Amino acid sequence: MTASAPDTVCPAAPGTEPPPGALHRLGRWCARRARRVIVAWLLVLVAAFAADRAWGGAYEDEFSLPGTTAQEGADLLREHGSDLEGVGAQIVLRADGPLAAHRAAIDDAMGELADLPDVLTVAGPLGTPGALSKDGTIGYATVRFAQSPATFDRSYVDAVDTAVAELRADDVTVEYGGPLGQLARPEAAHGLSEVIGLLTAVIVLLIGFGSIAAAGLPLVTAVVGLLGGLSVLGLIAAAFTFGSAAPTLATMMGLGVGLDYALFLTTRHRGLLASGVPPEDAAGRTLATSGRAVLVAAATVAMALAGLYASGVAFIGTLGLAAAITVLVAALASLTLTPALLGLLGRRIDRWSLRRPVAESGGADDTWRRWAATVGRRPWLFLTAGLLILGILSVPLASMRIGHIDAGASPTGYTERQAYDLISDGFGPGTNGPLTVVVAPAASGTDTDRVAADVHESLKRTPGVASVTRPVYTPDRALLTATVVPRYGPQDESTTQLVHRLEDEVLPKTLDGTGSRAYVTGTTAVHVAFRDVLVERLPWIVAVVVGAAFLLLLCVFRSLLVAVKAALLNLLSISAAYGVVVAVFQWGWGGRLFGVTEPVPVESYVPMMMFAIVFGLSMDYEVFLLARIRETWLETGDNHESVAGGLAATARVISCAAIVMTSVFLAFLLSTNVVIKMLALGLGVSVVIDATVVRLLLVPATMYLFGRANWWLPRWLDRLLPRLDPEGTTARSGQGVRA
Repeated sequence: MTASAPDTVCPAAPGTEPPPGALHRLGRWCARRARRVIVAWLLVLVAAFAADRAWGGAYEDEFSLPGTTAQEGADLLREHGSDLEGVGAQIVLRADGPLAAHRAAIDDAMGELADLPDVLTVAGPLGTPGALSKDGTIGYATVRFAQSPATFDRSYVDAVDTAVAELRADDVTVEYGGPLGQLARPEAAHGLSEVIGLLTAVIVLLIGFGSIAAAGLPLVTAVVGLLGGLSVLGLIAAAFTFGSAAPTLATMMGLGVGLDYALFLTTRHRGLLASGVPPEDAAGRTLATSGRAVLVAAATVAMALAGLYASGVAFIGTLGLAAAITVLVAALASLTLTPALLGLLGRRIDRWSLRRPVAESGGADDTWRRWAATVGRRPWLFLTAGLLILGILSVPLASMRIGHIDAGASPTGYTERQAYDLISDGFGPGTNGPLTVVVAPAASGTDTDRVAADVHESLKRTPGVASVTRPVYTPDRALLTATVVPRYGPQDESTTQLVHRLEDEVLPKTLDGTGSRAYVTGTTAVHVAFRDVLVERLPWIVAVVVGAAFLLLLCVFRSLLVAVKAALLNLLSISAAYGVVVAVFQWGWGGRLFGVTEPVPVESYVPMMMFAIVFGLSMDYEVFLLARIRETWLETGDNHESVAGGLAATARVISCAAIVMTSVFLAFLLSTNVVIKMLALGLGVSVVIDATVVRLLLVPATMYLFGRANWWLPRWLDRLLPRLDPEGTTARSGQGVRA
């Protein structure tokens, strides 16, 4: 039984076309002046690339968390010149016998390290309490830098290698931990991921188009758009701080959507050519129809990514901005370079065919048309099957544990992982993530020695604490500082609970009535605070992104049910993608296949990033599918025919686009960065789910069931909403279904 609503519809007169608008004129102009447009893009690309090389900025993982005790504690240390200010990194030493036997080489190395640029202090293993293992064979030096060494030029590692060369010559193993270990990582092989993604795209496009010329066009447009977008990002990075993952994320997004947008335009253009439309007019009409869908899709993705600023954390917002930049440049390239290339090829677009070229589906005997008819005969069955699949995939989501992935998850050959393992063996895993407790005594009338003794005693008795140093004064005697070593590693849930216990219970209770305040800071505490902030603000991101996308779809498709359904189905799709990420990385189901040697928590900013990206990409396919369904609906007024025709016309190209985008994302599983792997798998799986379960099962099934109510919109709301039409269909009919 299908739902219905009292409504009216005014089908368009058959054969009528929307009057040429700005996009139509732009497409025709680019096609007629193809060589000028192509040369202009090449000049802009060369200029942007040269400017980026000359003035482009660097990428670094720096963020502040105003209002958190971790940030306040770090600010106090910096203000009062503590020995714990700056950014610390460990240099771990191991010898076959006692390290004390190598004292001369160790002392020389510590002196060499102290003379390096940006080094504030060096505390060697032999003169620092607690820095030597019980058997004396493993020790660590703590080097504090003026800024994070992870942001230094890689040549800095060579200087550190030179400083410790005598130690290595003395048969002492030397490994770098913390941010210095991050700097020493091998160069990421992201170029290989891009090549694999492009090669897969070539194969898919050749199969889908059957023509070398047609398959090459989306590739050229996508690569030009990506290079332009990355150059623009590099220039903006000179003025703003972007995280180290920004260029990789921007590459994944820019390449994926660039291929998709050019693919959709090329497919529509070939269909018009096959119906006898001249090439230049076909390019104009392509932009007037599918080009509008590209605009709406790109705006939706960019809007979802911009929604990350609702987190209130600039680090997260700039990651979204980085991806949005390459998405928008990809859309610009698709809307200008694609019609130019189409105009240049003309009717030779099917040149060098490998098989009989196929444009859009649509015939009664077409596979996708038959599939649409099958769904239409049993919509409840397919709706139930689709919801069941998404429900099963979403089950692991209930146990998601959000945290920070530490160096223990890095490849075993990396120096940061070897340093981590040596520290764990010699001192316990918690030594890899010590906490710094900062006590600010009351201004006057406080026995600070008594406060220090009480704090030390309380910290020693706290469950989960392996060891704690006695509080000591900063040089100006304004603060007390103590180092707490947790019993477990930095990414362990027990360590997160310890930080919360210290902040919320132990320290406030100990200092109650003294007028003193305490703060828990250090790298591990900062990551816990970062996690807490993002978990708290994730609902705001969801509300902002879903709300904005709902309003956009409402304005575009003039349908209340279509907008609500799209938002709900996309939420289900995202839940399923989350579930897969939890099962692989947190539960360890097949994690070793992707180079993850142990179960890890879900990195704190991954759920937020995945939500914004997946929601935006899901809307891409939603817009292209619904645009064709609505176009047929406005022409015929037949809901069943509209759903079947829209699905048949777009299923092949959406499936092709989904395979291309999935291959781009999954190729980044080759990254050695676990967070990049996590994003790559989550995004790749989400595209597969969205293009199959959602687009081929749930969307057509629900639209068959809703019937004419799909296009219902209250008159008062219709008058309030601005008109945004992705396919120019309003101009044809000027009518929809209204109450």
